[in-house]
Amino acid sequence: MPLSHLQQQRRRLVLGLGASAALAPLGLRAAMDSHAELVYTGSSELAPLSALHRHRAHQSLPRLPNRSRRPGLFRGRIVAMPAQLQLAKRGRTAAYCYNLSTPGPLVEVYEGDRVEIDFFNRLPQPSTIHWHGLAIPADQDGAPQDFIPAGGHRRYQFTLPPGSAGTHWYHPHPHMLTAEQVYRGLAGALIVRDRNDPLRHIPEQELFISDLKLGQDGQILPNDREDWMNGREGQFILINGRQLPLITLAGTQRWRIWNACSARYLRLSLDGVPFTQVGTDGGLLGAPRHNLQELLLAPAERAEIIVSAQPGQQRAQLIAEPYDRGAMGRLSGPSQRRLLADIDMLLSPQHPALDIPDVLRPITALQNPTAQHMVAFSDYVDLQAAPPSNPYERPKDMLFLVNGQAYDLQRVDIEGQLGAVEEWTLVNASAMGMDHPFHIHGGHFQVIEREYQGQVTPEPFLAWRDMLNLRAGESARIRMRITEPGLRMFHCHILEHEDLGMMGNLLVR
Repeated sequence: MPLSHLQQQRRRLVLGLGASAALAPLGLRAAMDSHAELVYTGSSELAPLSALHRHRAHQSLPRLPNRSRRPGLFRGRIVAMPAQLQLAKRGRTAAYCYNLSTPGPLVEVYEGDRVEIDFFNRLPQPSTIHWHGLAIPADQDGAPQDFIPAGGHRRYQFTLPPGSAGTHWYHPHPHMLTAEQVYRGLAGALIVRDRNDPLRHIPEQELFISDLKLGQDGQILPNDREDWMNGREGQFILINGRQLPLITLAGTQRWRIWNACSARYLRLSLDGVPFTQVGTDGGLLGAPRHNLQELLLAPAERAEIIVSAQPGQQRAQLIAEPYDRGAMGRLSGPSQRRLLADIDMLLSPQHPALDIPDVLRPITALQNPTAQHMVAFSDYVDLQAAPPSNPYERPKDMLFLVNGQAYDLQRVDIEGQLGAVEEWTLVNASAMGMDHPFHIHGGHFQVIEREYQGQVTPEPFLAWRDMLNLRAGESARIRMRITEPGLRMFHCHILEHEDLGMMGNLLVR
């Protein structure tokens, strides 16, 4: 049988990268795992799950105040700084925070708004704010090239274009410091609203999911060797900063869900309660996807779902179901099933079930691409290199690459044409056998088809995205149109892998 277009592209790319890009046989994976573990000395003993309060009422995210009274102008102030926060039951935890909270305040704006955010960096490190999911000018995107030094200030300013409504977020993006600044607490939600939103009659809840890794002393632990290899997963999973909150589901609600974890995958279910997906990273779908039982969110991925209280049922649970992302060492195999939140259901004349429109918005499929590019994520452990003796040291024997190269701030990896429809073939050629979630700055794409284990599958629904998970050995064909010129990043959104080099530069002109 002749190879499909996607299979041909993938084969050409992997052959061009050489043997290191091919999916490793089990023997090589075991050798890399053993090499990585030989010097793994472990972190200090982790704090027990009882160290944080549980079962408190779900709380909405704090809002960033608009300091402007002019219609159509949002002017805010965000300060990144170290702080001693009351995260555990006892004592205070040294963290980084935006405006003295983690997660940071919700930025809530509308399509067409002029946005001006004064950012003050009071960290002991350079930082930026990346507006994840927004198609804005490149010099406002918070790229690592545009860092703000410790003690510095800059004003981010941009106008939100039509079609930008959606569930987005913001986080730091300094070169080689992103992972640390995020796991220490720097991340916040960003909602862009459409004044003609077809779902504006449905009450909303925000679920900003993050995780936290604390030692027995209640302090945030630095990354150890296993964190760098797999990506960091904290033992505490938090929703809007709280562990195991109690969510009240009154009638029908629209839930905006963020996976703001550094590396944790969230295969979400409501323990048998069906729900409807209405949005992805790029905003609303064209039509709702009804009667879903689960939804996988890779790190940095977002979704919007509609949930209704069930007749005769008073309680439900939000669950992170097991998922095997190909991690190595102690995290190998499927993750454990974790309870994320308890849900109280209330269905009454005051809180009825609400209808969902059959059509949410028009989405036109991108056709006739004029340029093609190929991107491969690859990783492996250099078995000839000496592992570091300090388990907290940034490893030099682990390689995380894009098209066979580690990230270079000055190198242009792909040149794109402004306004043109481009088709990219993405390949996860992981020798470690890991999933890698792809993210691109400054725009959204449509997934055309995927290829896994020799089977090519057309994407079952049309949507705009800025995130796409790739399993080890999987390929995908995507199309996009970048509408702003300048230098953009694309990378794996497991933040440790990004910091270790799995990132590239796209220059659009």
